[in-house]
Amino acid sequence: MDKVVLDAFNDRSAALVSAPGPAHSPHSLVGNTPVLWVGAPIAPQGRGFWAKLEGFNPGGMKDRPALHMVRRAEERGDLVAGARIVESTSGTLGLGLALAGIVTHHPVTVVTDPGLEPMVARMLTAYGTQVDMVGEPHPTGGWQQARRDRVMELLAHEPDAWGPDQYRNPDNVDGYESLALELVEQLGGVDVLVCAVGTGGHSSGVARALRRFEPGMELIGVDTVASTIFGQPAGPRLMRGLGSSIYPVNVDYRAFDEVHWVAPSEAVWACRTLAATHHATGGWSVGAVALVAGWAARTHDSDARIVAVFPDGPNRYFDTIYNDAYCNNHGLLDSPPPLEPDTIEYPTERIVQSWTRTTTVVDPRRLAHSGGPAR
Repeated sequence: MDKVVLDAFNDRSAALVSAPGPAHSPHSLVGNTPVLWVGAPIAPQGRGFWAKLEGFNPGGMKDRPALHMVRRAEERGDLVAGARIVESTSGTLGLGLALAGIVTHHPVTVVTDPGLEPMVARMLTAYGTQVDMVGEPHPTGGWQQARRDRVMELLAHEPDAWGPDQYRNPDNVDGYESLALELVEQLGGVDVLVCAVGTGGHSSGVARALRRFEPGMELIGVDTVASTIFGQPAGPRLMRGLGSSIYPVNVDYRAFDEVHWVAPSEAVWACRTLAATHHATGGWSVGAVALVAGWAARTHDSDARIVAVFPDGPNRYFDTIYNDAYCNNHGLLDSPPPLEPDTIEYPTERIVQSWTRTTTVVDPRRLAHSGGPAR
């Protein structure tokens, strides 16, 4: 056989050996997502971080906890055969529950709000999921509390129905163990983990599992401005997928070494820069996390294994982050590229409106009851 042909055959054979096995069910497509090295200009020249590309899951990162929460509920008898699943979502968990419903033969209703991207609503409907839209935000708890109240109404009207309650369910946290174990296998370990924080599930779950291997691992949380999770006052938020107007029980405050707040224009810059330079990008959480991980690459030792979890891909954001008209209407393309965060000593020191960090991580619920800082 001609040497050129033989070399090509061997190269193709090697590629086939590493190909994934055939999947007999869509849940088999979840997990084993790749990691990609991200360097300049997100990180300084010659430095960078590893991005865990969870957008390679069928619906995104929350496919993992969605399947896990449903399976555990079935095992406990909380979710009986054929019963409806009802949950609040801003999008990604809804896609995961749609997948879980198909796999386990449960009808699914997701309660969402007008901020849900129309293409996600249409896809959920295509997957056979019922989409229930709330019309007004809760006076103090915003859209999240309004959605949660509607979930309780729907559960009360259907006695066999089950709600995962992702904000409080420990199975949401446990569902991310597989992500952590994949990182250990792929990279040998993690020194610094950068995670967006919304329900608190993946930051808590991934960090807890990784610290079994690296007890001294540093955890950096990434929130959005106008989110109440880490002690700032809640307000209207443009970014979805991270941040909250309520206090999710699953947020493990003691696990964090520091937290950053990021503004929408800063996340958009990072998302578009990632797309143009690495052909790997995603939504609001991806941009915010990438921005902070690039800063971590600049401020930590050059040999530190820094990992950023990218929760999803860019598809659902074509009408927002990657739409010039939308970005111009919201003033998201007017700011210069962000260089580094401002620093505050304490989370309630002032209201932050742009990229800001603190190493004083408090539980705002304990702070309110005690009248002072709580670690």
